[in-house]
Amino acid sequence: MFNVNELVVYPAQGVGKVERVESQEIGGATADFYIVRILANNVTLMVPVANAANVGLRALSSQDEGQRILSILQDRSDFTGYTGQNWNRRYREYSEKLKSGDLADVAYVLKELLLIGRDKELSFGERRLLEQAMGLVTTELSFALDKDQEGVKEEIRDMFSDVLGEENEL
Repeated sequence: MFNVNELVVYPAQGVGKVERVESQEIGGATADFYIVRILANNVTLMVPVANAANVGLRALSSQDEGQRILSILQDRSDFTGYTGQNWNRRYREYSEKLKSGDLADVAYVLKELLLIGRDKELSFGERRLLEQAMGLVTTELSFALDKDQEGVKEEIRDMFSDVLGEENEL
């Protein structure tokens, strides 16, 4: 169970704060809900307490996990690229990873898209996924590592400076 004012992560939305726990009657049954405000866009979510784990609501990553994610981003040995795979299949795979709520999966999408962008110009859809992945990773890492989000973004840009051009506005 999460506590009021605790930071949590909701899949594909990012880091949020539990503002309160509320009971509501729905269909004749009373259920408890976490009221979570997503920090990036101020959206408020109602997440059933009994079903929170099933929808992917999870605790913020630890500092150790944050460091592990930075290591995952630096390691390019698992890069498969886009050979033999059409964009639609990659898009579905990447979208599923972003929705998984697993920070390692989101970091994988970020790394893949940054490295694919080295060899070809990313499509509009790829750029949107890249921006979403960058936002999700940098927001969570900034809280997990107690760093400024822009500083985390700059650290990731530096990791990929060999593939990012000067004009890149990530």
